[in-house]
Amino acid sequence: MTPSAADSPAELIISACTVLVHDDQERIGFREDAAIVVRDGIVQAVTGTEAVAGLPAAERVDARGQVALPGLINCHTHAPMVALRGLAEDLPTEEWFNDVVWPVESNLTDRDVEWGARLACAEMIRAGVTCFADHYFAMDAVADVVAECGMRALLGQAFFSSQGPEGRELSLDFALRRRGSAGGRVTTALAPHAPYTVDDTDLAATADLAREHGLPVHLHAAENRDQTETSLARHGVTPIEVLHRTGVLDTDLLLAHGTGITDRDLPLLERAAGRTAVASAPRGYLKFGWPGTTPVRALRAIGVDVGLATDGAASNNSLDVWESMALTSLVQKSAEGDPRWLTSRQALHHATLQSARAVGLGDGVGSIAPGRRADIILVDLTGPHTRPVHDLAATLVHSARSADVRTTIVDGRILMRDRELLSIDVPSVVQELEERLPALVDRSHGRRIQEYDT
Repeated sequence: MTPSAADSPAELIISACTVLVHDDQERIGFREDAAIVVRDGIVQAVTGTEAVAGLPAAERVDARGQVALPGLINCHTHAPMVALRGLAEDLPTEEWFNDVVWPVESNLTDRDVEWGARLACAEMIRAGVTCFADHYFAMDAVADVVAECGMRALLGQAFFSSQGPEGRELSLDFALRRRGSAGGRVTTALAPHAPYTVDDTDLAATADLAREHGLPVHLHAAENRDQTETSLARHGVTPIEVLHRTGVLDTDLLLAHGTGITDRDLPLLERAAGRTAVASAPRGYLKFGWPGTTPVRALRAIGVDVGLATDGAASNNSLDVWESMALTSLVQKSAEGDPRWLTSRQALHHATLQSARAVGLGDGVGSIAPGRRADIILVDLTGPHTRPVHDLAATLVHSARSADVRTTIVDGRILMRDRELLSIDVPSVVQELEERLPALVDRSHGRRIQEYDT
């Protein structure tokens, strides 16, 4: 649609920028001296700057020297765990869970989750993240924060079989009550924790509920090689084979990590009846010293989308998807022994359309094009660390940083403008959260919410 001065005022016009676009084959390209016209939270047009000179608008952004990208998506995190950032360092996975994280999480209140989610959303907005997939507890509190701050999210109430049927019922209740809330910005999923903490009966029941109610499933599986080897030794099947025999692979599935996916798993993933995607968070794998990473090349070869993620800040120390994008490219080159894989343009594809599909929003976000939701970030490339620009894709992936994001927009609403957060008061959040920390981090009670034993 071509804008004209006869149209009613646009909600927002962004002009004089370079826009990342996708062609009909999903190849990455860049349109220079471009303008984006937004009406009712939707991109109406991507056109030339001259074409919008006389077009009335409620708000205008002159984005000279900046690149407009689809908002980044954090495809798997535990947002409230920012409250535990730096609490459990330099530990193997088993000790990290059993000695620190799960004892502390037994102290969590809804208020802790709420204030942790607020701080996490502020961090993500400042890093150009417009949407996140969250898998945690007290998710009504997170949904309220998302509604308030203006972000988009796929939310799931986590549960373990140790909770009995109530855990699964609470996950379903939350998913049905809150899906479509916040003006459609909140979508929901069922969220069993993992095959090693949720038994086959609960997984099969979850799959049935997902199909009955049209809900996706978001869980951890084959997180690392040890989990896969333990599952084979104890049960004779891999974690992916557990998901197959319980019917979970027949749902729309977002699978976190998958560094323990084996060659024998690939045919099952390829033939899965539902939409299967994998969220990869490479920084955490490096930090835990895991021997492998998400097999992105093998997954892409069978048509499985791989979205970018950070995991929680308790393990990753950051919710910076920008860093995940660069690390994905670098770690994949190392893992494959091939500098031609994963290229900067491939990394941008993972960060945009693949991540959107991973969280079930592939028809609405992930690209800047007419009819898409106006989830847009503006990245300033005038700094010395991004000049000169010989290859714009490489500059974005390997030179730019999250701090170069100047403006973050969701559904046409500006959440951050010129680095100023407009929807979250960070100092008050930090003060409230720090007052709550002594009670939250107490481990003297000796309780833990679960035992890590894969």
